[in-house]
Amino acid sequence: MIRLFNRSLFVHVFSGLVVFFVISSSSFAARPLTTDDARLTTSGSCQIEAFTKIYKDSTEKWAMPACNPTGNFEITAGVGDIKNTGDPTVKDYVLQAKTLFRELTTDSYGVGLVVGQVNHPFATPGPNELGNTYAFFPLSISTQDDKVIYHINLGWMKDKEKNEQRMTYGLASEIEVSERVTVIAEAYGDTSAKPYWQAGARFTLIPNLFQMDSTIGQQLSGGSSSTWFSFGLRFTPDSIF
Repeated sequence: MIRLFNRSLFVHVFSGLVVFFVISSSSFAARPLTTDDARLTTSGSCQIEAFTKIYKDSTEKWAMPACNPTGNFEITAGVGDIKNTGDPTVKDYVLQAKTLFRELTTDSYGVGLVVGQVNHPFATPGPNELGNTYAFFPLSISTQDDKVIYHINLGWMKDKEKNEQRMTYGLASEIEVSERVTVIAEAYGDTSAKPYWQAGARFTLIPNLFQMDSTIGQQLSGGSSSTWFSFGLRFTPDSIF
């Protein structure tokens, strides 16, 4: 029988969950995290992420392709279908760029810069169609030979519809419990509302190529209407161009 957990890993999982309730976005990170990392898609390649989020009264379906053509510049262009019960489906569009100031290496840290925009052309037509603009710094810290990695985000967001500027934040952990299973836990949000938490796992089906994941999440004190389940796939070939 494969032993998935040891005492040290249990301590990290427990401490990560405690962080949810000690601290509390518009970023799009490696599935299934919302908090972004200081890592890039493989140079000269692209990755494709697709996922669905299921709420009590709505469903989201997203496709998020990302490419790194030059080695230190990743561009993501995604589209999402948002369906609320009783309403027609609307679309959101995402355009995001990321670069690194320091590459993440084993038992060290990495830091970068992310800028992006979420567009809502059907949900908010007219002068608001440009949607939310955001920027933040992702910091990633590797420990225990990459078996436990922490991610911290701190940034800014402009909500054009409400004409508001907000600070955004995120704290996440990735904990490798076996060669093919990684547990994730995170809390994130902005200064306009209570934070969100999410926990789940990433499963490697084909190493360095194909992964699937599943999570459960909720806004703190948000009740059942804010609870979601997510399911995703991630395809990461070594080289495309």
